[in-house]
Amino acid sequence: MPAVSALRTLLALSLGTLAACETVHAPPCSAGQQAAAHEMLYFGTQKPVGRVTPEDWARFLSEAVTPRFPEGLTAWQASGQWRSASGSIVQESSYVLSLVHPDSPSAEKAIQEMLASYKSQFQQEAVLRVKSHACMSL
Repeated sequence: MPAVSALRTLLALSLGTLAACETVHAPPCSAGQQAAAHEMLYFGTQKPVGRVTPEDWARFLSEAVTPRFPEGLTAWQASGQWRSASGSIVQESSYVLSLVHPDSPSAEKAIQEMLASYKSQFQQEAVLRVKSHACMSL
């Protein structure tokens, strides 16, 4: 009988684990709304030599972001910190970019290109990306 109890426990744990692995689906949008992706992108400004200036940032927005997301964006300056690959805590000024766009392969490609451009152009180790599902209306 202990083997049956152990088997039931194992089965219950297995089912619980499988349920936890289920893909999280975006909630359905209300009438008048459409499904979208919301991106929060955090761009550091420290470079190996110097900083990304406000002029550099404005040029990056106009050349790398706006052509890919002409529908609109919101950006602001922030202060933050992060742990580098070497393990040190880096405190720096940064820019936050908020984008709401269709959740599509073309938008994903545009985001990847934009992030690669920033990292290459400004010698950045990383750009933090937080993507969530949203419902939008105008």
